[in-house]
Amino acid sequence: MDKKTTILLAEDEPALGQIIKESLETRNFNVLLCDNGEKAYGVYTSQQPELLVLDVMMPKKDGFTLAKEVRKANDTIPIIFLTAKSQTQDVVEGFSIGGNDYLKKPFSIEELIVRIHNLLNRTKFQKTSEVLQFGNFTFDFPKQILQYKDDSCMQLTHREAHLLFHLIKNKNQVLDRSVILNKLWGNDDFFSARSMDVFITKLRKKLKADENIQIINVRGFGYKLIC
Repeated sequence: MDKKTTILLAEDEPALGQIIKESLETRNFNVLLCDNGEKAYGVYTSQQPELLVLDVMMPKKDGFTLAKEVRKANDTIPIIFLTAKSQTQDVVEGFSIGGNDYLKKPFSIEELIVRIHNLLNRTKFQKTSEVLQFGNFTFDFPKQILQYKDDSCMQLTHREAHLLFHLIKNKNQVLDRSVILNKLWGNDDFFSARSMDVFITKLRKKLKADENIQIINVRGFGYKLIC
């Protein structure tokens, strides 16, 4: 029998939390349910689940704060936010601090399950052993380390590393915005696009040491790494 995937569910509405838990358990998931962010962090550190489903508005510690703390220790675990917030900046903040997906309440359990499977499949993305050279940079993709010449090293996040990898592989060519959004974010909606813009800005700052390298925005199409 296949090992069950363990999901940490942090939801302070008892009825909703129980419905989600029971629904996921019928799909062969092992679910750890917590009703506040403080308790959820303790369960995360002790149980090491494989995916997090976090309500944004929780007592003692909100979902965004919890995600930030988790990301300090684990940059790859998938995180889905459940939110009643509809403000664009709230959703973009969720992506910026390390969230992989979000669902606005009310939502269907079936949609949540589809998104969970999608994220779990994406984490199986096959890593390459390649160490890539471009300009004055060396990029160790498996270790997610970007090094300028022979000195300073920068540790990239999981998403920064994958985005840079695709840009390098397509250097001097347009990287289709929709394609990369679907590959790394799972969809190409407005909020995912805003999140990608944030990560592009972060990469530009890391690459500014080499004046011969730039990431340009090709309006209506995507991005191009010029090297």
